[in-house]
Amino acid sequence: MIAADIGVGDIIVYVIAGAIIGALARLIVPGKQSMGWVITIVLGIIAAIVGGILWNALFPSNDGIAWIGSIIVAVILVLVYVKFFDRTTRT
Repeated sequence: MIAADIGVGDIIVYVIAGAIIGALARLIVPGKQSMGWVITIVLGIIAAIVGGILWNALFPSNDGIAWIGSIIVAVILVLVYVKFFDRTTRT
């Protein structure tokens, strides 16, 4: 098992990155989404982690641009959220 040394500063960075990535994804996805800022941040944090890991696995020599993978994953997560959990699109 790998022990991760995560501090308060790391958590703050993930929350800020999650907010930015989630907000960018919501801007990219057309239409209005009825998700709050907490869901936006949570989806952004998940996308930052998953997208960063996937991007680095696919393109290991491209350091510093894993945020592209994070935004792609965030857009997918917003689309999934809208499809399954958005109450305003259901009739």
